[in-house]
Amino acid sequence: FKTNENSEINMLAFLREITVTCFFCSYIVVLLIELSRLWRRVPGRGLLVILSTSLGLFAHFSYLLMRASQSHAEDLGILASWLDWSLILSFVLGVTFLIFFIRRPDTVVGFFFLPAILILITVAIFSRDIPPFSRTEATQLWTQLHAISMMLGSLGVLLGFLTGCMYLMQSKRLKKKRAGSGLRLPNLESLNRVNRRCLILSTISVAGGLTAGIAMNLNRTGQIGLMDRTVSLSFLLLIWLVMTTFFEFYYSPSSHSRKAIYMTFASLGFLILALVGALSTSHGGVNRETSRKVVPSDKQLIFLYEEADRGHSHGGMQ
Repeated sequence: FKTNENSEINMLAFLREITVTCFFCSYIVVLLIELSRLWRRVPGRGLLVILSTSLGLFAHFSYLLMRASQSHAEDLGILASWLDWSLILSFVLGVTFLIFFIRRPDTVVGFFFLPAILILITVAIFSRDIPPFSRTEATQLWTQLHAISMMLGSLGVLLGFLTGCMYLMQSKRLKKKRAGSGLRLPNLESLNRVNRRCLILSTISVAGGLTAGIAMNLNRTGQIGLMDRTVSLSFLLLIWLVMTTFFEFYYSPSSHSRKAIYMTFASLGFLILALVGALSTSHGGVNRETSRKVVPSDKQLIFLYEEADRGHSHGGMQ
């Protein structure tokens, strides 16, 4: 047990030594490697970019984690300052760049992503003296972001389900050579394209909603709340959406579109489970005990007042 405690202490001490300079320099190295495309071919350039970006993202995430822990200890708003938001945006851009690069290492997307990442980190450095928001303000902000993101994620899943239904119906009509008769539907290519965009929208929105929800819980209770039924079901939904997105973009046999449609249908099932979990607990709204309290109307208050007045008058006559 002492060995485990010592290793955890050493790990925390190591993470606390990470500064903005660490991942800022990592991204500069990645940019220089990418710029070398203009002069000469460097052996192993793709592997160097992936390793350097991964190290930068690890340092970036660790720094945000330590900042959240420090804010909690000092009773400040967690991830609720301009510095935090600039670093979060740059981190998201870094993850997006890495995904794009792994998919198409022959492209020059780094010429666009990396300068934007470095600019956002520079903005964070110059805004470090701006005080963070209070816990209450931070909770309200993250709550609104959580609600908006989860709403967009739900919309993406529902639209994907509807386009999937139309895709299967149109595919069946084409097989029976009835596509041009009676009621018309969009062609399969358009429906598949819309379904893919809905999948991307729902995956990004649910991921953002869960991140905002974690920040909301940290500001409200100081805990992530992983044991909450709604949070765990939302995590399952996100995992399934990520798997479906991976399947859609990296698995390409002739029948992949139909299989992706079926996986989209399963996403709706996970969404319904998450919604049921939210509506059946206090996560989805006001407390049930509070909601049971009946507030009397104006007419009821007048009636009660008259009854009390009559009771007093009868008591005086006696």
